[in-house]
Amino acid sequence: MSATETGGRLTVRAALFPETLRARFARDVAAGLAETPKRLPCCYFYDDAGSRLFEAICDLPEYYLPRAEREILTAHADGLARRFAVRPLLVELGSGSAAKTRIVIEALLRRHGTLEYMPIDISRGALLESADALLATYPALRIRAVSGDYFETLREPATLAVRPKLILWLGSSIGNLDRTAAAAFLRNIGRTMGEADRILVGIDLRKDRAVLERAYDDAEGVTARFNLNLLARINRELDGAFDLSAFRHRAVYDDDAGRIEMYLVSTRDQAVAIGQLGMSVRFAAGEALLTEYSYKYSAGEIDVLAASADVCVEARWLDARGRFSVALFAPATPGVPSARPLGAGAGEPVCGR
Repeated sequence: MSATETGGRLTVRAALFPETLRARFARDVAAGLAETPKRLPCCYFYDDAGSRLFEAICDLPEYYLPRAEREILTAHADGLARRFAVRPLLVELGSGSAAKTRIVIEALLRRHGTLEYMPIDISRGALLESADALLATYPALRIRAVSGDYFETLREPATLAVRPKLILWLGSSIGNLDRTAAAAFLRNIGRTMGEADRILVGIDLRKDRAVLERAYDDAEGVTARFNLNLLARINRELDGAFDLSAFRHRAVYDDDAGRIEMYLVSTRDQAVAIGQLGMSVRFAAGEALLTEYSYKYSAGEIDVLAASADVCVEARWLDARGRFSVALFAPATPGVPSARPLGAGAGEPVCGR
């Protein structure tokens, strides 16, 4: 079942109805707050309020990721477009505002003249806002937007039937999965891909602790508000009674694990009622509620990721300061190594294609 709105060059479809999303949110909040230690899934950051806060984070001087990724896309988008002799369907997982996506859209329009774009995002508000802006800018663009779970959308026959596809997974979203889960997710996407399909993935790289911790704990406190919005969302949608002033944002880098860890730390002993869940959650003073992991990768770890996911690295590019990587993955070819040999130059093909 799906709900569809059609108007001219825009189709918006709900792959998950609001009541399904609310039930899933309630279930995951209840389960996460019952765990020891407590945790909440980071996918729930991105309601409409959270999406707006994240866009503000992307403009912060400390948060280098979007600027580094934009630099790479600007340098290589035309070369990427030339890899597709036939106009691809451009699919984006977690599209948000699609600000950086414009670089790829423009390159594909220069190459092919027209383009169909399928943004997939959990936030319907972000989808509609970005679609309106894109259609106003690009008359040759058609948008087939989907509000819901992006992996379920990729498995749908209507999506699978379109060849070729260029799938974008930008913003280092892969870092929110642990390394095993990231490989499994990428492997599952690979299984939906035909020989001509590609997936372009933004991957943040390991670097100095101070740089990483500043990126996730900015001086203006925008990331703190983004983190606390998760509790505000529970208050709004599940009749929660969180006092946001009784929690503080904390971001730390675990060098051994290669990940940023984000927490909300209770500043006092307290019990928080959540009406729609029929539960009261106790927090001790200093107790940390985990809200996000963001894994960072070395070149070797990207190679391991590709090999574990049964895909191959067709190209890999870095920004000028070597802070961020954008990797183009292709379905693995039998008898061809899945990963680039260490030391190979950025952008060199290694898939035998």
